[in-house]
Amino acid sequence: MKKKAIALFSGGLDSILAFKVVAEQGIEVLGVTFETPFFDAAKARTNAERIGLPLVVLDITAEHLQMLRAPRYGFGRNMNPCIDCHTLMLRIAGRLMEEEGFDFVFTGEVLGERPMSQGKQSLYVVAKNAGYPDRILRPLSAQLLPETEPERSGKVDRNRLCDIQGRGRKRQMEMAVHYGITSYPPPAGGCVLTDPIFARRLRDLFSRHPDHRLRDIELLKVGRHFRLTDTTKVVVGRNAGDNGTIERLAEACDALIRVVQFPGPTVLVPGGGDEETRRLAAGLCARYSDAPRNREAAVHCLRDGIMTPLTVRALTPEEAEHLHI
Repeated sequence: MKKKAIALFSGGLDSILAFKVVAEQGIEVLGVTFETPFFDAAKARTNAERIGLPLVVLDITAEHLQMLRAPRYGFGRNMNPCIDCHTLMLRIAGRLMEEEGFDFVFTGEVLGERPMSQGKQSLYVVAKNAGYPDRILRPLSAQLLPETEPERSGKVDRNRLCDIQGRGRKRQMEMAVHYGITSYPPPAGGCVLTDPIFARRLRDLFSRHPDHRLRDIELLKVGRHFRLTDTTKVVVGRNAGDNGTIERLAEACDALIRVVQFPGPTVLVPGGGDEETRRLAAGLCARYSDAPRNREAAVHCLRDGIMTPLTVRALTPEEAEHLHI
């Protein structure tokens, strides 16, 4: 019977090499990657196609958000719960392994490459908490880690696995040449939870709006964000791309504010706010527009299909900074 394995595939060099090391032993491999509002599968799709790896893309937003609200092992430097995130991914991949009759799951993780989440203890904890401590293989560092069931049972030849460790990339680059891999993305990146600005906005959203929706998370990725009251915030576009995204995500009950006759941002007040907060939002709109500062600015506020003209004073830089999230 042909041996089969599931690869947790990010599309980075390590996951490409892990696939090569396992596949060259005659093992049939299916790649699995994940999507949430915080990371997508674009890199995995591109590189899976390039190396001929069949790929399944799973949207794990609901489970990921539940985990993100209270990760067992906490966060990294920002809002990145790497240990809990890896555990969740391996748990889901393990379920697929059992449902579809695969023999084991493997990843491209390298011992010590990321000190907080890829130490020997962390790798063990992740595999254990995922529910498959003996069926998760790390081919690139396997010879430095305890033997797993697929190695003991002969599904994988341990002697043909690797002993890479640390943050250096020399060994991986040599392997890339060996396998004829000439194009691969730089390491890391791709998850907005590691971005300090996004993390600050997400903490604000979680603390102030426990009833948030996916749209609210998507809005965190664009523009400047300002907290006007405990219940009301404002998103101010920084460029044409931001403005277009804000307009696309806006709903009828929101307030959309623009300066009249001068280039400037599109400003969104989710939920519309009250008259006072809309005027404050209009002052922010004028602040970041090209309207003259020596006189009040004319703005239009659209809500529920009704356009309301306003005349406002632009907020000063100090006033705007005080509200900035």
